Amino acid sequence: MLPNIMSGFGSSGVTWERRSEKVSEIVAREIVRDIAKRRPAPNSVLESESAMIKRYQVARGSLREALRILEVHGLIRMKPGPGGGPVLSEVDSRDFGRMATLFFQVLDIRFSELVEARLMLEPFIARLAAERHDPDDNEELRAIVQQGFEARSTDPWLQATDAFHTKVLSMSGNGLLTLIACALKDIFTERASTVYIANEGDHVRETHARIAEAVINGDAETAERLMREHLQEYADTVAEREPNLMNEVVDWR
Repeated sequence: MLPNIMSGFGSSGVTWERRSEKVSEIVAREIVRDIAKRRPAPNSVLESESAMIKRYQVARGSLREALRILEVHGLIRMKPGPGGGPVLSEVDSRDFGRMATLFFQVLDIRFSELVEARLMLEPFIARLAAERHDPDDNEELRAIVQQGFEARSTDPWLQATDAFHTKVLSMSGNGLLTLIACALKDIFTERASTVYIANEGDHVRETHARIAEAVINGDAETAERLMREHLQEYADTVAEREPNLMNEVVDWR
């Protein structure tokens, strides 16, 4: 028996096939492909519903289901009222991490496993940052470290700490590794952010400064070692202060 095939045209005019999977899923993929090709700015309103129906040659119900798929995954949000419609979100690693936690929960992934993965991945990326980073990023990294020294209340301190790790990871020159590692960091931080408070973080501040200088100076071995020691110390502190957390399943949030 022949598979169920429906033909249509993407924005490129190239024929694509819709086989046994739902039309809405294929349309969602086509929309993503067009977004990646055109690169509209975040918060841009995409085409109207009528224009999309014409472009993707689908029924209104299938298009709305496709948009709902993208909304659930955090790529778009729906703006109501006149002039509304699908709006492109400013997606980041938190959206990726939020989606990943759905699978973590179903697969019974424990927080201790997430910590172990971060301990393996982030020091290696710190090494890459030292080896590959753009020198134009050096002053921004130093400025973030300085923000940490100046932060004496909890919220600014947590923001500076998060910014430090995000910046080092972004300097690796590998976008995929950066996305995955930042997502693990985001999940970790959301669940264990109260372990260190601002008034006891001087050792962390000094460690961040040393890691930053190793990255800036291209000392890959030192950057990797210091980051591993830093994260291990943090993981040990979490295990000591919140022992039950380490055995919890990383649930979908």
